[in-house]
Amino acid sequence: MRFINPKTDFAFKKIFGSNQSKPILISFLNAMIYDGNPTITDLEIIDPYLASRVQYLKDSYLDVKARLTGGATVIIEMQVLNVESFAKRVVYNTAKTYSTQLVRGEGYFKLKPVIALTITDFEMFDNDREVISHFVFKEKKRLFDYVDPEIELIFIELPKFNKQLDELETLTDKWVYFMKNAPSLEVIPSTMETVSEIQQAFEIANETNLNPEELADLEARERYIMDQQGILRKGIEEALAQGMQQGMQQGMQQGMQQGMQQGMQQGMQQGMREKALEIARQLLNVLDNQTISQTTGLSVEDVQNLREE
Repeated sequence: MRFINPKTDFAFKKIFGSNQSKPILISFLNAMIYDGNPTITDLEIIDPYLASRVQYLKDSYLDVKARLTGGATVIIEMQVLNVESFAKRVVYNTAKTYSTQLVRGEGYFKLKPVIALTITDFEMFDNDREVISHFVFKEKKRLFDYVDPEIELIFIELPKFNKQLDELETLTDKWVYFMKNAPSLEVIPSTMETVSEIQQAFEIANETNLNPEELADLEARERYIMDQQGILRKGIEEALAQGMQQGMQQGMQQGMQQGMQQGMQQGMQQGMREKALEIARQLLNVLDNQTISQTTGLSVEDVQNLREE
């Protein structure tokens, strides 16, 4: 068997956000949020597109969105590319989901908690080696909760997970292993067959169960991600090289130490912006302004100016 990569947005939505995915998503969320305890017993998978009621707010594009019994909302995003200001985007989407629950005239007592679950294929927190990080509002010194948790941010950093099959102990271990390693497997591991929801996830992820149109969409998305990763790597390398060159030139004129520091910083910033503009121009006929902005780190206004050119 060959399994599709759950880290692509197409595959992630198919596995966790389709009509038959409710038991799979319940098991996954219990593992990621509640340490494998069966806290969530039911949920409703809803449209992940979050249009704003307020004209000047950005629209939000999420991978999966669910409403739990009791009214809490979970928004889930799988992110492969480490784009600029991604951490701020997570906070923005969470705050927006929370604040746009109410319409004019409704009382604040109707607000329900929002949990943002973000799975990244890159490291978010360099100074910490834990795979899962869970953030809530707490008093800064004495660390008590700000009322009941109304907003929670949970991050799963896949590169930090290094357990092998024979080391998987918990439901959380098994789901994280599935997310990271499914594409490299040829059969469903016996240690994971005992969890029926993971077995169902593997069945949905089996390429033989996709129709030709779905396979084409998946391949196109995987090519796009690979291309963007290559472009970003090349852009960083070129920016570093250009920054070093400019830094050396300024250092000759102003003093080596000061010039190297300032020139490298300015050169890197200019080089990376020029590379971002180049990437954006290539994507104008493929993606909308919002997606191009999120991919390149440029503002939506910059992208619109390019489009008008």
